[in-house]
Amino acid sequence: MESVHLREFATRYTAAWCSQNPDSVAGFFAEGGSLKINEAPPTVGRAAIAEDARSFMTALPDMVLTMDGISVDGNQAIYRWTLSGTNNGPGGTGNKVLISGYEKWTIGEDGLIVESRGHFDEAEYARQLNIGVDRN
Repeated sequence: MESVHLREFATRYTAAWCSQNPDSVAGFFAEGGSLKINEAPPTVGRAAIAEDARSFMTALPDMVLTMDGISVDGNQAIYRWTLSGTNNGPGGTGNKVLISGYEKWTIGEDGLIVESRGHFDEAEYARQLNIGVDRN
């Protein structure tokens, strides 16, 4: 996928994460695509990926994802992002969250994500949820 097309793809992917529609996020993955976040086992298939997205969207109903950058090397890309939101979902703490991370994508022939290996600092995320760090 060309850099220009991948940048547009990443922009639309970012908007999908902000949409509060988890199926929209899953639509960027190949039917048998996978999403691995940190050391958790990979989530495989669009339905399972939608559930992963739903968990973030439910916990952070005002979630905003911004694209910090995208770099491309052949069919590989690194998508860098920052997530902000307030943990106002069911059982939420009301604490604000601001965390950055990345996803390393393998893009298939059809232009969809075949594999995404994501990373963010889970300990920092948990700390912000638990003690209410407000970075406004």
